[in-house]
Amino acid sequence: MIKVSDIAKKKVIELMKEDGFNAEVDFVRVGVKSGGCSGLSYELNFDKENKDDDKVFEDNGIKIIVDKKSFLYLVGTTLEYSGGLNGTGFVFNNPNATRTCGCGESFSL
Repeated sequence: MIKVSDIAKKKVIELMKEDGFNAEVDFVRVGVKSGGCSGLSYELNFDKENKDDDKVFEDNGIKIIVDKKSFLYLVGTTLEYSGGLNGTGFVFNNPNATRTCGCGESFSL
């Protein structure tokens, strides 16, 4: 399960609308890929359809899809949004990460 904070929900809805997506029927695709300064990095995109091997969740009114490979890395993660002095953007609060980089966009287990 991936959770979505209230602030992240508002920003997701806003950005989906700007990009021609509808938060009521379309998905936020969250994934993990190799790379980044800590070994793995997060991916976040909008998608209109889910694939056969996707896990589908809904939290706080946001539909989330995660591919099977990324799912194990992301269990228990909360998607947050930060608009503070240290930068603006989505933040992954991942309890599985043992190390993260300074920018928060990559991690290792």
